[in-house]
Amino acid sequence: MSNFTTQGMMMQITISEFGAVGTKITLIGKLDIAGAETVDLPLATVAGTRRNVVIDMVGVDFIASIGIRHLVMAAKAVARGSSKLVLLDPSPLVTEVLVTAGLDDFLPIVRSEDEARAVLAGAANA
Repeated sequence: MSNFTTQGMMMQITISEFGAVGTKITLIGKLDIAGAETVDLPLATVAGTRRNVVIDMVGVDFIASIGIRHLVMAAKAVARGSSKLVLLDPSPLVTEVLVTAGLDDFLPIVRSEDEARAVLAGAANA
């Protein structure tokens, strides 16, 4: 798969390989209504491959309920393929929103690429 980048007004999304274990999606910007619209199709497309997905959220400084909804829908699609979706290093603010919403079990948060690999390798061996 070739690298793919699209840039909306505020949200930038880059899709790349994450070693042999899955696909990495890097998000930079605000995951508000406009940001969610920008990531909707590429996120759904990657989730539809039912491979493991790592969403690098270190560059996301804001998340709205619509953004959370897109992450949950992607995680559900990935889970249907017995794969896993993990969030890589969301900011303290975004982490707090996800934890407060009770989604940190469904959308596991990892703090490093090594931790992401370990979690995804576990999913592959489960």
